[in-house]
Amino acid sequence: MAIKYVPEPFRIKVVEPLRMLTREEREAKIKEANFNVFNLRGEDCYIDLLTDSGTNAMSQNQWGGLMIGDESYAGANSYFKLAEAGKDIFNYGYIQPVHQGRAAEKVVFPILLGKGKYAISNMFFDTTRAHVELAGARAIDCVVEEAKDPGKRAKFKGNMDVVGLEKLINELGPENVGLVVLTVTNNSAGGQPVSIKNMRETSDICKKYNILLDIDSARFAENAYFIKRDEEGYAGKPIKEIVREMFSYADLFTMSAKKDGIVNMGGLIGVKDADTPLLLPIRANCISYEGFFTYGGLNGRDMEALAIGLYESINDDYLAYRIGQMEYIASKLDDAGIVYQSPVGGHGVFIDAQHMFPDLPYYEFPGQTLAIELYKEAGIRCCDIGSYMLGNDPDTGEQLKSQFEFTRLAIPRRVYTQAHFDVVTDALVAIKERAHSIKRGYRITWEPPILRHFQARLAPAE
Repeated sequence: MAIKYVPEPFRIKVVEPLRMLTREEREAKIKEANFNVFNLRGEDCYIDLLTDSGTNAMSQNQWGGLMIGDESYAGANSYFKLAEAGKDIFNYGYIQPVHQGRAAEKVVFPILLGKGKYAISNMFFDTTRAHVELAGARAIDCVVEEAKDPGKRAKFKGNMDVVGLEKLINELGPENVGLVVLTVTNNSAGGQPVSIKNMRETSDICKKYNILLDIDSARFAENAYFIKRDEEGYAGKPIKEIVREMFSYADLFTMSAKKDGIVNMGGLIGVKDADTPLLLPIRANCISYEGFFTYGGLNGRDMEALAIGLYESINDDYLAYRIGQMEYIASKLDDAGIVYQSPVGGHGVFIDAQHMFPDLPYYEFPGQTLAIELYKEAGIRCCDIGSYMLGNDPDTGEQLKSQFEFTRLAIPRRVYTQAHFDVVTDALVAIKERAHSIKRGYRITWEPPILRHFQARLAPAE
């Protein structure tokens, strides 16, 4: 039985009109897009769940902040507001703005990684993995076994496999491991949280082998909410206090602030020790790639909105509503017998597309197939988090087989209502009822060498 929807802790002040295309129009549009949802026009999507990155609705305070942004090239007041907010929330000595998360990785990773080096994570997301490889290194996933069974309900399925981590470090040689990345929440594993206990254990292993620990922190506030709700000893602690403890175990963080910063553009690099030798190359790379270090590719107004958004994201009422949206969708899927990564994560619902289409091989991309079916069914745009996104082995060029074949419904913050989510779940139920008739998936007809899923062209498999 579906759980009660959590009422929005806000009123709607501005609305954006939407238009639902006909079934025939949608089928034509996805074919014109070469069956790649990234090629669809936004106006042709009725409910856009492609990503929760930069698609959020800003608050009246954030919009007000845009009007007072200081656009000075160097030393803008808006930069100092953002830096102070970052230092206050994360308790780090240095905060560097950049224009988004992949910019943070582009600045930091080449300093620590290179040919012959490895980076190990609880799971890398697509752009993070790409930046490891672009730096010349290789990325290795090391998530706990529970995450690999979508139907298994367990707390903190995003955790690092700490036994596996130490084994990998010894096999590869500590001197060859340039970085350990802890992704919170764990996006590729279904938006699953990481516990404080696991963070502490991961940190201890990194210290033992003198390896830097980076938190990929796009969804830090959602992760803190799960810790408060589900980890023993944290129920009575403020979210901000939990966040500070989370980040105390790492040496640095990279962040796409387009998620839990609740903004449309922005990113951050945080360094715990402001006196570290890392600071000079970080600033140098930022100046070369992003702009002067006191704006890092952002307008002053963007920095104002982000400074406000970081605080709004750690509000208890907002987080209860935010996670409540996912739980509402998940409960309706439970009623329909649709399998997803459970319990539901923090920023989206990850449907087990392999379970939906058990006869489709991984190289015909079940996750992408379900994404295409959802667009044809109800104008819903979402994306594959599976073998299609994972891509090819960088050394052999062979198609990799993902541990998961997910279709991700990423929920933008403060954008959609209960009625929209009912449309989504009704569409999934309709597809499940005819899933037996879908015998073939899709094949790639053209792909670029890096991050292919953004640009690849597909056709129905024959």
